[in-house]
Amino acid sequence: MSLAHGRPYLAIPGPSVMPDAVLRAMHRASPNIYEGAIVEMVAGMIPDLRYVAQSAAAKVAIYIANGHGAWEAALANVVGEGDKVLVPATGRFAHGWAEMAQGLGVEVELIDFGTKSTYDPELVAEALRSDKDRKIKAVLASHVDTATSIRNDLASLRAAMDSTGHPALLMADCVASLGVEEFRMDDWGVDIMVTGSQKGLMVPPGLGFVFFNDKAEARRAEMPRVSRYWDWVPRGNPDFFYQYFGGTAPTHHLYGLRVALDMIREEGIEQVWHRHAVLARAIWAAAEAWGQGGPLTLNVADRSLRSHAVTALRLGKPYGAQLRKWCETEAGVTLGIGLGMAEPEDPMGTGFFRMGHMGHVNAHMILGLLGVIEAGFVSIGIPYGQGALGAAAAEIAKG
Repeated sequence: MSLAHGRPYLAIPGPSVMPDAVLRAMHRASPNIYEGAIVEMVAGMIPDLRYVAQSAAAKVAIYIANGHGAWEAALANVVGEGDKVLVPATGRFAHGWAEMAQGLGVEVELIDFGTKSTYDPELVAEALRSDKDRKIKAVLASHVDTATSIRNDLASLRAAMDSTGHPALLMADCVASLGVEEFRMDDWGVDIMVTGSQKGLMVPPGLGFVFFNDKAEARRAEMPRVSRYWDWVPRGNPDFFYQYFGGTAPTHHLYGLRVALDMIREEGIEQVWHRHAVLARAIWAAAEAWGQGGPLTLNVADRSLRSHAVTALRLGKPYGAQLRKWCETEAGVTLGIGLGMAEPEDPMGTGFFRMGHMGHVNAHMILGLLGVIEAGFVSIGIPYGQGALGAAAAEIAKG
């Protein structure tokens, strides 16, 4: 008999758990999109979005799109056919952004650092030094790769770029990290940052955001042509309300976003970062204990390189798929699939799974998640080490 009846827990790395307050705010009649309260509400969101990004002056373009749409929007404003970008890849999502650039006719130089380690900033610097003709217009870097759960050091990357004197823009994919990981757009020298609504911002999928600074604006001014829909100029500095969105406003997403931004302000962004760090350490402690007596391994061995938003793990075939099925059907917990983690004996990567721990999560949710996983080990007969739940509780107790 299944014990899954009750409130389900979606523990995948996005869409994240939506706060009830956000869902309540969205459950309302449509407003007038030409004048009135919603116009003032959206204008008031821009400073709060900057706060989450820790930027004093970046402009924000909002798109009715997912993270992939935000990728393309950012690219469309600063690179064109025949231009070149440099992509240090630490997982599937860097490859995805590179493919998006190629679809726009942009040449891609990709440095693949694999799926278990961060990039080497010096190798990126060497590639920029070799670009004597300054053909590279931007470096596309993932802050967190959602597939591998690697967290990259953007500040070190910026320093390496600056050491070369190369004018390339630093573009950061923060879809998985914004509102979860420490991120300081201005202090770290990020020129363009992209994110989506469905992870740390705790709103259903459907909004994409592109933050851009003065240097990026100057590059946009050099572009001979940008499509009307992707052009961030009217969105970042609108004369009329509809220009924020290139047309009809995504009204109900905006109501939810207003509440989510209020929640982040109330908690404080540094406390948000701390909460996620503590909960991530609890997950790591449990996983490390399980691995002492069984096949489970964390994809990223070095704790300093692990994301606070998502954890990628390997159980091996067939255990990974069996665990995910058991947790969902028997306990109401949905774990994330493995992405971009194929192995010779497991070309679909079914031996991997991911835990999302981003956004509206707290201690009892994480401890419950870990308890269900351990119950799954017992039920399926997967070997595991002892003491995992106690180790996780100890991390949470330390706070």
